[in-house]
Amino acid sequence: QVQLAESGGGLVQAGDSLRLSCTASRRPFGNYAMGWWRQAPGKDREFVAAITWNLGVNYYLDSVKGRFTISRDVAKTTVHLQMNSLKPEDSAIYYCAASTRTLELRTEAGYDYWGQGTQVTVSS
Repeated sequence: QVQLAESGGGLVQAGDSLRLSCTASRRPFGNYAMGWWRQAPGKDREFVAAITWNLGVNYYLDSVKGRFTISRDVAKTTVHLQMNSLKPEDSAIYYCAASTRTLELRTEAGYDYWGQGTQVTVSS
């Protein structure tokens, strides 16, 4: 079992930045990846970004490209999501997730472990 712990959420104004972090209790087996998802009230959970651990290949939701950057700290088993130029529509609970397969990273089924989530609220 792998536990994921998110941090860094908060309340900011439109145009501000936030940096989310997620640390895994241990490195999952295999060629794994980590990702960020978000869920706004009344909406389905939505893929935001993912990164493969070995090669650092990134994937992004189109609406966050150029504003969000996902990165990893291999030594600390930590993934970060730097969020710049935040918009009110970015408000959601952000979840960290880990995959042991690096397949279907844009789908929830592609992930094996999930964090508890951290709230991000962007005021206009």
